[in-house]
Amino acid sequence: MKQSIAQFAIVVNDYDEAIAFYTKKLHFVLIEDTTLSETKRWVVIRPAGSEGCSILLAKAANEEQKSRVGNQTGGRVFLFLHTDDFWRDYKSMTSDGISFVRPPVEEPYGTVAVFEDLYGNLWDMIQPK
Repeated sequence: MKQSIAQFAIVVNDYDEAIAFYTKKLHFVLIEDTTLSETKRWVVIRPAGSEGCSILLAKAANEEQKSRVGNQTGGRVFLFLHTDDFWRDYKSMTSDGISFVRPPVEEPYGTVAVFEDLYGNLWDMIQPK
């Protein structure tokens, strides 16, 4: 048996502001932006250079979903972004105004720091050893 996670959703407030954040500040690639209705789009992004799992940006459609924007995991780190050059990306992200809530540290598994996206979701950025 072979399985893989192809995609997962992040609930966002607005498609265009989320696209701008992820493509301009994190330098992700916009894979697809298809209008499905007056209120719904199919928006897919992924980190530059990645061929694996992608992220569906899903606009919150009701009050319950809106209450989850930015806190889909109850305040825990939600996503893990691997990089081949931690300090290059760290410098780029800080110069683009990305907020790091935990500073870089050297761990047995690699260099890591925690940042938050535009909604407050927590991400680990890791350069594995």
